[in-house]
Amino acid sequence: MGKIYDTAAAALDGLLFDGMTIVAGGFGLCGIPEKLIAAIHDSGVRDLTVVSNNAGVDGFGLGVLLQSRQVKKMIASYVGENKEFERQYLSGELDLEFAPQGTLAERIRAGGAGIPGFYTKTGVGTLIAEGKEHKDFAGETYILETGIVADLAIVHAWRGDLYGNLVYRKTARNFNPNAATAGKVTVAEVEELVPEGSLDPDGIHTPSVYVKRLVLGQDFEKRIEQRTVRERV
Repeated sequence: MGKIYDTAAAALDGLLFDGMTIVAGGFGLCGIPEKLIAAIHDSGVRDLTVVSNNAGVDGFGLGVLLQSRQVKKMIASYVGENKEFERQYLSGELDLEFAPQGTLAERIRAGGAGIPGFYTKTGVGTLIAEGKEHKDFAGETYILETGIVADLAIVHAWRGDLYGNLVYRKTARNFNPNAATAGKVTVAEVEELVPEGSLDPDGIHTPSVYVKRLVLGQDFEKRIEQRTVRERV
């Protein structure tokens, strides 16, 4: 099959170039492709447009790419945990395209499904709708949103087999399955690599046809964005 690579850097070899668009899976810090993000950082590639639910945090996740000024533009729905992101945006150093979270998920899914655009009520009458086509359906106004297709998709899966079939775990299933379909090339990092036939066909979240390269990661940090505990009573 030739899909398995020894390191994240090897899995990305030949795929990265300045000015490219990357869609990254993950929800907050859960299920982010942290090893692939680190390898992108180490590669030195620049002027990136990154599509992601969030922008990581300072010093981790996509935050490392922001810190090293490798990101030119973010397309995201939530950026509230990243002070460097805030600083770069407010100072005009970083372009930002905000998208409501559901709209962003659907834009990624639509791109992966070959749908160039769709209409949604979300954002009508707000800054999100400025400059976008409006159309009425059954007396309600909708705005046109475009599907997203990236040069590269990077995702994190719980398990993968040698063919590249992927299974995500719990919250990591947010955005990763959609992101895996929306790249011209998709690279996945997995926590566990299992033999072919080990995964229940009915339980596969991303079929192998979408995955071009696969790497088995080690020592994932899996940081918690905001750790809170309930007081003992």
